[in-house]
Amino acid sequence: MVYRVSPRDREEFAELGFVLVRGLLRTDESEALSAAARRDRQMESEATARSDASGAQTVLAVRNQLGNDIYSRIVRSRRLVAAMTAFLDDEVYHYHHKLMLKEARVGGAWEWHQDYGYWYNYGCLYPTMASCFIAIDRATRANGCLQVIPGSHLLGRLDHGKIGGQTAADPERVPHILDRLPLLHVEMEPGDGLFFHANILHRSDANTSPDPRWAMIACYNTRKNTPYTVLRHNGYHRLEMLDDDAILPGTPSDLLSPHAP
Repeated sequence: MVYRVSPRDREEFAELGFVLVRGLLRTDESEALSAAARRDRQMESEATARSDASGAQTVLAVRNQLGNDIYSRIVRSRRLVAAMTAFLDDEVYHYHHKLMLKEARVGGAWEWHQDYGYWYNYGCLYPTMASCFIAIDRATRANGCLQVIPGSHLLGRLDHGKIGGQTAADPERVPHILDRLPLLHVEMEPGDGLFFHANILHRSDANTSPDPRWAMIACYNTRKNTPYTVLRHNGYHRLEMLDDDAILPGTPSDLLSPHAP
């Protein structure tokens, strides 16, 4: 069954700052995403490395433009757009999307941060923004799965600074937050999706396992929060939503209204 947001999901997103959806992508969709990502030489050439505090590197590739590739079809799919609209209570648009390529044994850690910790500096006045992290590979503690602090989005935006080559949350404050709030390791199977608020604190460990941990992240902003100046990612533009059956290449790309039920 294709995912649709329930009233309980909305409550959890407001309370915890995230909702984990098992099987957000069907198996054939997840396999197609993995195959496309691994043969995408253009995305590979666009990728950049970010070092963590120890100097280990994790690779990511960011795109601001949508096309007719499988990443764009997922970004525009009804199951993601309708969910983000419900969670953020406003029309949403594509802010950007990216691939996170944490390779076996060499992929570095991501330091504690909030996405709005740096999106704030790109002209966005409100934290009414969210992302959907989609596992391409199985994500476990061994290969550096995502970690989140449930409820930390209610702290508001924290000060951020540089740690290694990354933008990280105030290292003095984070341990005190962990004294009061729980830590959750989000282990995922390919095709699982994690919707999370732009102010939730999250990180991941280095990949010390023999297994890669690739993921796609689709990032959304709300119409009322379009940046007052566009510095890096997109300002508001109407997002044409695709029917859920249009994710796989070669399937119909029927357009729906951004607010279609």
